[in-house]
Amino acid sequence: MCGIVGYIGKQPAVPVLLEGLKKLEYRGYDSAGVAVLDETGISTCKTVGKLANLEEKLGQDYSKTCIGIGHTRWATHGRPSDINSHPHLDSEEKFAVVHNGIIENYLELKEWLIEQGHQFISETDTEVLPHLVSYYYEGDLVEAVRKVLKKVRGSFAMVVLSRQDPDKLVAARKDSPMVLGLGEGEYFVASDIPAILNYTRKTYILEDGEMVVLTKDGVTVTDFEGNPKSKEVYEVKWDAVAAEKGGYDHFMLKEIYEQPKALRDTMASRLGEQEVILQEFKLSAEEVKDLHKVFIVACGTAWHAGLVGKTLIERWARIPVEVDIASEFRYRSPLIDKHTMVVVISQSGETADTLAALREAKKLGARVVAVTNVVGSSVSREAHDVIYTWAGPEIAVASTKAYTTQLEGMVLLGLYLAQARGTMSPEKIGQVITALKEIPTQAQEVLEQAKDIEDFAQSFVDVEDTFFIGRSLDWNVAMEGALKLKEISYIHAEAYAAGELKHGTLALITEQTPVIAIATQMDVYDKTVSNVKEVKARDAKVIGITFQGNKDLAKSVDHVIYLPKTVVELAPILTVIPLQLLSYYVSVARGCDVDKPRNLAKSVTVE
Repeated sequence: MCGIVGYIGKQPAVPVLLEGLKKLEYRGYDSAGVAVLDETGISTCKTVGKLANLEEKLGQDYSKTCIGIGHTRWATHGRPSDINSHPHLDSEEKFAVVHNGIIENYLELKEWLIEQGHQFISETDTEVLPHLVSYYYEGDLVEAVRKVLKKVRGSFAMVVLSRQDPDKLVAARKDSPMVLGLGEGEYFVASDIPAILNYTRKTYILEDGEMVVLTKDGVTVTDFEGNPKSKEVYEVKWDAVAAEKGGYDHFMLKEIYEQPKALRDTMASRLGEQEVILQEFKLSAEEVKDLHKVFIVACGTAWHAGLVGKTLIERWARIPVEVDIASEFRYRSPLIDKHTMVVVISQSGETADTLAALREAKKLGARVVAVTNVVGSSVSREAHDVIYTWAGPEIAVASTKAYTTQLEGMVLLGLYLAQARGTMSPEKIGQVITALKEIPTQAQEVLEQAKDIEDFAQSFVDVEDTFFIGRSLDWNVAMEGALKLKEISYIHAEAYAAGELKHGTLALITEQTPVIAIATQMDVYDKTVSNVKEVKARDAKVIGITFQGNKDLAKSVDHVIYLPKTVVELAPILTVIPLQLLSYYVSVARGCDVDKPRNLAKSVTVE
């Protein structure tokens, strides 16, 4: 997730911007830059790589200017490069913008601006913003920004610097965090609190739909229409380490709560009313129709996302799918040819086994599609096509938001293949898209049950064995739930297809064995409830997870977690969230190192 810092006041701006950006390094980034106003106009310096590269490029001859903006970029639109780094300027270099988020309609805006004579130099969506400010500017920077806000769709936190109005910064937010720092004769704007803690602890937290004008004399907050907004000062009590975690006790919990935004960002600009738009794909409809088989290859959590993807692609696109663990794939002589698509899933894009599988698949003539979270990673560079999951950096070893956005990537791919092959009607695709657009809000509703989950997590403190059961897609999610529990709490946890219990596993069920039963797939719902009754008959304590309205499950379990209703194929995105929370709170209760579980690494770059 990118980092933003803006400053106006009495100090030289560049050192303040650099110090603030350093405090945001934990968020992850691949390039950095600053823009300041001096006697010659707007001066920018930006570079790919770490802040040390930017400092070296700047040298020690810092300008004495006292107004500027800075940014650390996590690439989404466009590879990591000096040109794609922020800040971005308009053609006449009158306006500079830094931006977090995604401008969903940037392509149509870019084409329109080019028709008006504007020239673009980067691959980013952000570059449309300074050009739009330039287009609308008629002597009033604030009014020009308001017009821009009415024109763009998507999520954003943005700050505008202008040589036309050298005494102010203008900032705005929608679905992306932004905080103001209140000093004495100096004011700050940033994407997160750590960036300003060295200078002030008095802040305003901007809400969605608010914009702010910063001058040396103070700040003015309004809505996008210009109506004044009253803000209460929030005084930060956290220390610097806690501030990096946004006030959460652990990065894992912070990242669980970031899922609604990550899900929203990943679908941004990719959904029409009745179609999926994957601009990254070069595969034509004719080539999609010519596919005979799909392999999905991944490791660990990403493999669990692939299992869900298998059902979606087979059900919607009617193509046979095999799911392979990447470390096994290339050693079994898979039957691959030019009619095969191989989908590789990797959060980091550098997973050694997955990368080796990708190369083997290409050698055998397959069309390779990557689902990854890192622009410019090895997987993204070497695949033919890429679906980026815009989850932002994930610091905790246990994957949460990367997994749910991978699931979303599988939904997008499944629908895309179905519409290309004509195996789903536009009306049916539209129904799924409508439901998908509701998923971020529904994910937030699930998170509101965290306190209940924390309470019954206490009963797991002394548990040594746990079972997760479900059928169909619920079984796939059960596998991820079991992995989460075992990797951060060190409790032995296994997932079983519920119908397989009687084939041996029931022998292990006792009153000391908690069972988590997932029941969202309605075509097998009654069968799952019957399986739940089997474990209850062995005195197991059972926690059930199902949709709101399925009251009969409560008669067979000890506790029920209810989810908002959605299309059953989208249920895994919601179902896994309470399992993540359960694992987190059990781990905390057992005194484990949540963010850094023993013996594990975030990215596995060796076989």
